[in-house]
Amino acid sequence: MTTAAARPPSEASPPSPAGTGPAPAVTGALSPSRAGDFMTCPLLYRFRVIDQIPERPSPAAVRGTLVHAVLERLYDLPAADRTVAAALDLLGPQWQRLLSEEPGLDALFEGDPDADAADAAGDPDADEAAWLARARQMVERYFTLEDPRRLEPADRELFVETVLDSGLKLRGYIDRVDVAPTGEVRIVDYKTGTAPRADFEARALFQMKFYALVMWRLRGTVPRMLQLMYLGNGEILRYVPDEADLRATERKVEALWQAIRRATDTGEWRPRAGRLCDWCDHKQRCPEFGGTPPPLPAVPAQRRSPADLEPGPSPRDHTDDL
Repeated sequence: MTTAAARPPSEASPPSPAGTGPAPAVTGALSPSRAGDFMTCPLLYRFRVIDQIPERPSPAAVRGTLVHAVLERLYDLPAADRTVAAALDLLGPQWQRLLSEEPGLDALFEGDPDADAADAAGDPDADEAAWLARARQMVERYFTLEDPRRLEPADRELFVETVLDSGLKLRGYIDRVDVAPTGEVRIVDYKTGTAPRADFEARALFQMKFYALVMWRLRGTVPRMLQLMYLGNGEILRYVPDEADLRATERKVEALWQAIRRATDTGEWRPRAGRLCDWCDHKQRCPEFGGTPPPLPAVPAQRRSPADLEPGPSPRDHTDDL
């Protein structure tokens, strides 16, 4: 779906559905994942968006992709056939599909040649078996949270895109959209991690409010429910947004974009150490750990905006699950 929003709303009225007015000129683009990168660490955003340094696939992220694929394909089956056994039967074929589409994944469980022999020891097949067993547990746990035989999603892996009045394009993939017979919309996202502590819930909900903002601008109505399903520990986080929430989210997104533009103009991409650093592919080039970032790439003036460099969002990007 590629749709531009109408002119910006006034404080007294909701935004008009897309397509009812002239689209503003696009000055940038942002997805929830890349916005999350910048909030986590501006230097990480630079490495991924500006430098576009390749990263090794992590077992956790790839498992998230696999579980998402299984749950998406599950709803291709007739309602009565959406059983635990049927879902588990999808795991093997979906894993083989991912392996065929991403050849590098076949090395995911191989030992690190730079590691000590003791650390590299072990049977890669056993590691893969344990990894797949964990994926099976997550698929099974999904059925403890809801009954897919009673649901008919309106959309799965839905690409949404809209342009704010400032020219900032918001885009991303929504795992699932449910529409009730009375028209209320529920946005659902699967997470293969565990539910956050209460003091981290706002960060987890930012992605969902981002999607709700896009849907509000596209369809003219605020989604009734935002639902995060944590398959790592079997918890559900639900949130009922309102217009004030989405207007605040729009202001936050605009502020993030302005901060990104300032970093682009100044070349100052500051690192921010945190709990995810131990899993970061860029630790060896991060100043926080004694590394040196590569020189900034020479970017022609006409492509100076990070939006021109940022790759489009991918339905396989499940880094937010971690």
